[in-house]
Amino acid sequence: MSRKLDVIMKLATFLVAVMTSASAAPTQEGMRAMNITRKADLTTVDGPQEFFTGKATITGQFQREAPSRVTGAIVHFEPGARTAWHAHPLGQTLIVTEGVGWTQVEGGSKLEFHAGDVLWCPAEHKHWHGATPHEGMTHIAIQEALNGKNVTWMGKVTDEEYLAAPAKE
Repeated sequence: MSRKLDVIMKLATFLVAVMTSASAAPTQEGMRAMNITRKADLTTVDGPQEFFTGKATITGQFQREAPSRVTGAIVHFEPGARTAWHAHPLGQTLIVTEGVGWTQVEGGSKLEFHAGDVLWCPAEHKHWHGATPHEGMTHIAIQEALNGKNVTWMGKVTDEEYLAAPAKE
């Protein structure tokens, strides 16, 4: 594993440990302390069919208490699986931990990404992301909620949109 990928994977592991913790618990001094949700205690659910095409699972979904607006989860896509078109009111960061995937912002070229890459989709940009037809992909999705909402789901990505040639890099 390259040094860059090793550093990114360690950062991703650290972020997951921090962000999947339940709300902080008060200490005897009235301060707030870290709280860890162990991997064995994380819940995994199937990605809802109305928002995903193919097999996707969502693990460790979380939403922080105010004043924080951070929400997120670990999402795994089997080969060929993808999200529907959607947008986030304050943007979205994806930290890719395994595999190869594709993403596209409406009106833009389809782009390919790999384990170790970090993606940013700006606020209110309609987009989709998922695995390639032949390789699964896992990412950590991090976004903020605005007025309690972190995503607006739209129509499904068609097979023609999904299978269109990716841009050359």
